[in-house]
Amino acid sequence: MADAARNNSGLAKTGIAGRTILLVIAGGIAAYKSLETIRRLKDRGARVRCVLTQGGAEFVTPLSVQALSGEPLFQDLFSLTGEGEMGHIRLSREADLIVVAPATADILARMAAGLANDLATTVLLATDKPVLVAPAMNAAMWSHPATQRNVATLRGDGIQFIGPAAGDLACGEVGVGRMVEPDQLVAAIAALLSGAAGRADLSGRTALVTSGPTREAIDPVRYIGNFSSGKQGHAIAAALARRGAATTLISGPSSEPDPEGVTVLRVESAREMLAACTAALPVDIAVCAAAVADWRVEAMTAAKIKKGANAPALQLIENPDILATLARATLRPQLVIGFAAETESDPETLVRIADAKRAKKGCDWIVANDVSAGTGVIGGERNAVHLVTAAGTESWAAMDKTAVAEKLVDRIAAAVTAAAPAA
Repeated sequence: MADAARNNSGLAKTGIAGRTILLVIAGGIAAYKSLETIRRLKDRGARVRCVLTQGGAEFVTPLSVQALSGEPLFQDLFSLTGEGEMGHIRLSREADLIVVAPATADILARMAAGLANDLATTVLLATDKPVLVAPAMNAAMWSHPATQRNVATLRGDGIQFIGPAAGDLACGEVGVGRMVEPDQLVAAIAALLSGAAGRADLSGRTALVTSGPTREAIDPVRYIGNFSSGKQGHAIAAALARRGAATTLISGPSSEPDPEGVTVLRVESAREMLAACTAALPVDIAVCAAAVADWRVEAMTAAKIKKGANAPALQLIENPDILATLARATLRPQLVIGFAAETESDPETLVRIADAKRAKKGCDWIVANDVSAGTGVIGGERNAVHLVTAAGTESWAAMDKTAVAEKLVDRIAAAVTAAAPAA
């Protein structure tokens, strides 16, 4: 199936609401995640039709799938009524997107071979619409040369992949083979349907972005914070999702709207943000754009501090370093990017400070910018940044924060693609 056909069919609208998604549920323990995926897609306003394979029905019941989707369930290729109307063709053509989740080693092999020996593979062979697969299998099965040959064939045919993720497997082993979580799958679906999938060069990748300020409570009504709006971090998360990455945005208090196709987690403090970040691992890409408060009070008071003759003395302690923690994590992302917001107007000095921060934190890149009074960067719409890497520095002219995000994601896509092992 040609890429052009996939990219130009059924993608005139954007987002999930009002779209028809055909979900193929194959036989694997991860099929239970498909039930939650159905619910989340329905919550987003999608119509979800389901094909349940014979193996899939060993793990989830037809009644559960049909009840959650609110649609008739399709299982039998030789249904007299359906095939009298060429039902498998209608199923394949009436969807905006076909999702195979879980995608077992068996169904990937049959897809790659062009087989049509059950309803699922017949629909997949007959479709002219985009197809997204979420692999789920034992780590050895995923890494087997035969599976990797099949994956390479399917990618060449224009099939999009999300995952698999690393972690504990149902067989008791640990490795790469877990089906991605429902929120990541839904984010990938939204990205494909957004129209940005025309350049989905990050499809199959997972990304984590932090954004906005943090608030460190002093008492029940006061806090230590900063003026960060979250505009740049939110723009980066949106750009990653548009390019196909399953993106999680962890945001401190911000009035910025949730980006389309992004899983958003709201936090208040630095410690909450760190906990959310570590829980989101493993990911391929981490962009720490949040303006995290460096300090917090040692002990928040239970009651409001009353105004008196003397100002209260606040004992401050250092907050955890989220960027350094991610850069040194056991499940370290392939690419870890930090931000250096400085009040240093001299570009050479700013770059020198940023490069020292990159080395100290152990991250791969630093995006440095001057946020001193008069620049209008904090809370504004434009930004002028320096991308500092081990290979050197790129200095970008001032541009809209959305354009900064797109340019940064261009660099991210090039880097992770270049570093990807051959299939």
